[in-house]
Amino acid sequence: MSENTLPAFLYAMELGVTVLELDVVISADGQVVVSHEPWINPEICQAGTGTVAPELPSAAEAGSEDSELGKVLHFGLLTYADINQYDCGSLPHPKFPGQKNQPAAKPLLRDLLLQTEARARETGRPVAYNIELKSRPEWDGVEQPGPEIALPLLLAVIKASEAWDRWHLQSFDYRVLRLARKLEPALPLVQLVEENPVMALELERLGFEPAVYSPWFKLVTPAMVKAAHKRGIRVIPWTVNEVSDMQRMLEMGVDGLITDYPDRALALPEMH
Repeated sequence: MSENTLPAFLYAMELGVTVLELDVVISADGQVVVSHEPWINPEICQAGTGTVAPELPSAAEAGSEDSELGKVLHFGLLTYADINQYDCGSLPHPKFPGQKNQPAAKPLLRDLLLQTEARARETGRPVAYNIELKSRPEWDGVEQPGPEIALPLLLAVIKASEAWDRWHLQSFDYRVLRLARKLEPALPLVQLVEENPVMALELERLGFEPAVYSPWFKLVTPAMVKAAHKRGIRVIPWTVNEVSDMQRMLEMGVDGLITDYPDRALALPEMH
C-alpha cells in the first residue's frame, strides 16, 4: 500500500503488526498531518481530479527539496485543506513495484488514530504507535515550525486519542527529544541515528538515555546491542527490508524491526 496512508496502516493491522511506525508534519494551519516529508512529493503525489490544486512537475523536474517546488508546496505554506487536494496513493512507486495503488490523501493524525483504534476494538488486537516528528533546524519557520510549536501540537492530538499510553516519540532532531523529556518525562523516547555508529557518543550528545536506540540497520553490531541492553535500552533498527538482513538483525539480539515489508518479517520463525 502507499506509504503513510490509511489503507496502508489498516492493512498492516490485518497482517498482525504490533506497532505502526509513521511520520508526522505540521500544516500551515497547525494541523498534524501524516506524511514522510513536509512538502508535496511529486514522486508519489498528483493533483486530485476536479480540484483546484496546482499540477505538479515530474519528480525529475522538481529536483530536490530545495527546488522551487519545495518552496511553493511545502507545508509551511499549505493548509490541510490544500494538502488534502492531492492524491498520494494512485501513482506507482518506482522503488516498490509490488505496491497496490489507489487514491489516498495524506491523512490527519487524529483521523488515522480514530480509524486504527476502531479497528483494534473490532479485532481485539490493540496496536502501539512509533511516531516520528519530522524536524530539522534548517526547516524552522519555513518548511516547518520549530519543536517548541510542533511538539505541543502533536502531544495534544495524542492526548485527545485513546493511544496516549501506547506510543513512542522518535526523532533525528535531538531538540525534539530533549523538549519532550521536559514536557512529558514519562513518555518513551526513541533516538534515531543515521550516521554515527558510536552509540556512546550519540547518547552523550543527546544528554540522557532514551527508551529505544534506533539506528540505520547497517550500523548495528553485536557489541552495540550488548552495550545498549546493559544500559536497559532497547535496539530497534530501521529500515530492514530484506529477509537476510532481518535474520541477521534478529541474530544480533535486536528488540524489533522497522520495515516496509511486515509480511516478510512476520513470516520469520524468529519473530514468534
